[in-house]
Amino acid sequence: MCMVLSWKMAPRVWLCILALFLQVLLTTALTDAEDAASLLSLKESWANVPSSWVGSDPCGGKWGGISCLNSRVVSITLSSIGLSGSLSGDIGNLVNLQTLDLSYNKGLSGNLPASVGNLKKLTNLILVGCNFGGPIPESIGHLDQLVFLSLNSNNFIEEIPDSMGLLSQLYWLDIADNELTGSIPVSNGRKPGLDMLLKTKHFHFGNNRLTGEIPAQLFTSNMSLIHLLLENNLLSGSIPDTVGLVSHLEVVRLDNNSFSGSVPATLNKLTNVTELFLSNNRLTGNLPNLTGMGSLNYLDMSNNTFDPSDFPSWFPTLQSLTTLVMEGTRIQGQLPNGLFSLPQLQTVKLRSNKLNGTLDVGSSYSSQLQLIDLRDNGIDAIKQRARSYGFQIILDGNRICYEGGTNEYCTSSQPSNSSYSTLPDNCLPAQCSNHQVSSRTCKCAYPYTGTLYFRAPSFSNLENSTYYEILQESMMKSFQSHQMPIDSLTLSTPTKNFNSYLVIGLQIFPSSGYHFNLTGVVTIGFLLSNQTFKPPKLFGPYFFIGDCYKYFDGVRTDKSKGYGIIIGAAVGGSILLILAILAGVFAFRQKKKAEEATLRSNPFASWNKSKHSDGVPQMRGPTSFSFEELKKYTNNFSDVNDVGSGGYGKVYRGMLPNGQFIAIKRAHNGSMQGALEFKTEIELLSRVHHKNLVRLHGICFEQGEQMLIYEYCPNGTVKDSLSGKSGIRLDWPRRLRIALGVARGIQYLHDLADPPIIHRDIKSNNVLLDDCLTAKVSDFGLSKLAGEHEIGHVSTQVKGTMGYLDPEYYMTQQLTEKSDVYSFGVLLLELITARNPIENRKYIVTEVKQQMDTTKELYGLQGILDPKLDSSMTPKSLEKFVDLSLRCVENTGADRPSMSEVVKEIENIMELAGLNPNVESTSTSENYKGGSKQSPYVEESPFAYSGGYLPSKLEPK
Repeated sequence: MCMVLSWKMAPRVWLCILALFLQVLLTTALTDAEDAASLLSLKESWANVPSSWVGSDPCGGKWGGISCLNSRVVSITLSSIGLSGSLSGDIGNLVNLQTLDLSYNKGLSGNLPASVGNLKKLTNLILVGCNFGGPIPESIGHLDQLVFLSLNSNNFIEEIPDSMGLLSQLYWLDIADNELTGSIPVSNGRKPGLDMLLKTKHFHFGNNRLTGEIPAQLFTSNMSLIHLLLENNLLSGSIPDTVGLVSHLEVVRLDNNSFSGSVPATLNKLTNVTELFLSNNRLTGNLPNLTGMGSLNYLDMSNNTFDPSDFPSWFPTLQSLTTLVMEGTRIQGQLPNGLFSLPQLQTVKLRSNKLNGTLDVGSSYSSQLQLIDLRDNGIDAIKQRARSYGFQIILDGNRICYEGGTNEYCTSSQPSNSSYSTLPDNCLPAQCSNHQVSSRTCKCAYPYTGTLYFRAPSFSNLENSTYYEILQESMMKSFQSHQMPIDSLTLSTPTKNFNSYLVIGLQIFPSSGYHFNLTGVVTIGFLLSNQTFKPPKLFGPYFFIGDCYKYFDGVRTDKSKGYGIIIGAAVGGSILLILAILAGVFAFRQKKKAEEATLRSNPFASWNKSKHSDGVPQMRGPTSFSFEELKKYTNNFSDVNDVGSGGYGKVYRGMLPNGQFIAIKRAHNGSMQGALEFKTEIELLSRVHHKNLVRLHGICFEQGEQMLIYEYCPNGTVKDSLSGKSGIRLDWPRRLRIALGVARGIQYLHDLADPPIIHRDIKSNNVLLDDCLTAKVSDFGLSKLAGEHEIGHVSTQVKGTMGYLDPEYYMTQQLTEKSDVYSFGVLLLELITARNPIENRKYIVTEVKQQMDTTKELYGLQGILDPKLDSSMTPKSLEKFVDLSLRCVENTGADRPSMSEVVKEIENIMELAGLNPNVESTSTSENYKGGSKQSPYVEESPFAYSGGYLPSKLEPK
């Protein structure tokens, strides 16, 4: 405490006042303790955090991407900076948070924690283009202030939570490009549903696996909806006529589903719709009458089974139409030349119909016309003008081409995608180096890059540069209005992808220097992820996927003010003392909080511990290895013995004193990541013993380490062999023996383990092959005990790997032994096709069922069978194998065989193929260099929830 005694002491007085002032200033500037603890927890769970994240005072220390108000954190915007890790549950403690944007960080994965529901003040939740997975938590419905919700382009699974219907303030809902399943939820008096979202203008649900019908109740006249995007799902049933009640709709995408029945007549009441996609469904009845839809620009009704009809007479009423696509719609007769006189028309695609007669384009065709594609019809003549048309006509597959007529139009070639790129602004592009790029103003810099995806553009002519110039000008004006440090931007290579999205590359250049700083990057990212930038209407709804920005300049501004030496020394001492006290208090609170969190999250708390075991469970079977022993066996965990890594940690090869090889799965040092899976594997593998189950030799649980020690399987995984990575040739007998081995291992778990065990993650990446190619089921981190449940199933959160998951388990969350049977059936199909279960958005089960023809040899599946299958495969044995596979993947568990029945059936198939099911396979060691084998221990699938095994690195001779 300082006291003023006389004016002669004024310098000392002023020093004391200044010290007290700084003390008050520092105290008030400190971040709220709970918020600081939460951000420090996030920092610990993430890699590649901003370099400004130093110290323990995020608000006072001005952490990049963090905004505060009155010492409370109100905004986290960290897009495109290369973050990796998971989202800590401590995010829920930031109760004043209003904006959370972590978009375009591909390294962010794991589940969205339920604690996000605690963020009651949150208005913007944006996680675009990350790798988050698992179900969207029901707690998201607690965010009653939420206006903007973007979870698109992730790996979310399971159903859309009913609770989303409680988000009464929601304006934007984008959950597209995930793996969501189930039906669209609507309210029923007991639970909420999406029909309650009357203020929401955007339903973006495309590119998921949604099933069932669109509930008629979803649509009402009170809705504000303008975008209804449901493309590329598994929806079925009829399109409800209530869709005609939503008068504000502008874009409707229902394409690439399984809708059936007639198109509702009420559709033509949607007079504001500019884009309508109904293609690739099973729609029947008459072509819909769209008279009155005068705003329609883009219409695609291709590949449906409408009743045969002449070309509709109402088409000339669509005066705004730019694109007409009606391939495979069974229209017939002669085309009226009035069609081509629509003033905005650019593209007409009428391939694979029954059009005939003479093609007459007329003389008053649209000046914007680029393409008329009439392939595979019955047109026998064309009325030509004296000079060539300025657009392309394709008549390949028509009579005019078969009967020796003109060849000018008898070609299947189509216009390529545009090579457009923004031109320099009256300057010569600079010659740049060090990965720099020349901007539109011919300056070298490191641009922020990414890709724009427009989901329903109003035009199809990609060659018209005017469109992109309009877009470019619009973007620049938007960025400038937000005072962004941008010099220029360029657009390049517009293309159409398989979803009919317009895809455009984007580069944004800094206004000064060569780099953007962190604030510039995350602000640009937020303007695009938050849809602050509104494109011209002709481009329609969009989303942006930003690239990781790697070129931050790293310049830190020197904020020191150079106080006098005397004042600096005096004040510095006071500050150090205050900070020391505050740091001590904060550290104590943090330590106590960390200890409590560790205690709560410790999955081993229920195990009996010995005072000499450092927490190692007391059980029979596995050996408890010391850390020092494992260091010795792996040559101090040397890089030579590092055979791979996964989400759990690293895996090392080791050798016991008796010469036996072992595989050691080591968690990240000091981490409890995967602790539940670690505990589960120990508890289950310590009491199951079968030649087709990987053997657990021991564990290490000391010095902060978590390690599992397995038998060493040098020939990798079945997935590696099927993909060709291991170099092992799997002929038909070997594939049958693998199938039998896996089946016997699972049968043991179901029928002989006490209580029974459901594996829950059967897949080719979890089946190892030993020296003799004996199949060994591994990775029990997701397994569940089943025998103690008298009701016949275990109710549990859905976990596993997409593509192998039982749909019944998926829908009901009721796990049974038949869930393993389904996964095993997918594995059988993988064995004969060598394809991933989901490849190019095609599901192997569906592919086999669609192509299967039992009247043909090999069931007509030659096109999808693995070409590496040789003459050792007999047609009859393969057909029986396919029959068994499809029985295993029946939609309901009751229709699937038990694993004991599966084992017997595979044994019969082997005998049919002339093989003895009780004879083991031979060793493959003669095919490889001795000592060069490495074990493939790591997970590959981004959907897997627990550690698996690395691709094999065996070296063929």
